[in-house]
Amino acid sequence: MKRMLSIAVLVLLACSAVFAQDHAAKQEAAKKAAQSWLALVDRGNYGPSWQEASSFFQSKVSKADWEKALKQVRAPLGAAGGRTLLGAQYQTDLPNVPKGEYVIIQYRTEMAGGGPVVETVTPMLDKDGKWHVSGYYVKPAQ
Repeated sequence: MKRMLSIAVLVLLACSAVFAQDHAAKQEAAKKAAQSWLALVDRGNYGPSWQEASSFFQSKVSKADWEKALKQVRAPLGAAGGRTLLGAQYQTDLPNVPKGEYVIIQYRTEMAGGGPVVETVTPMLDKDGKWHVSGYYVKPAQ
């Protein structure tokens, strides 16, 4: 009996390690997608950032509305300086979005014209099997 219990505990520990590695790998892939997408936004390439966003994002915001919103909100902040990763969290169930795989990533970013902000970028694993940004929010840093 003790041997079976020991084996069961080892199997659970092994499964936990595999899931943790899987989530870590997904977080890294999502961070790379977010950084690539943020580079487009940083250069003022708002249309291409919409094109690189998730299909869910594109279904909720038109390209024209996205470009207009970023021109009003992001452009006045000026050029992005240094970005510091505050954290990344893997999620499968977020409010007001379809169930799926998401990574919520937060950066503290120095903006040339607006001081420090917190950027929240949320890539999702899209229908094509790749990570694409499904949400982007900017707020003043506290």
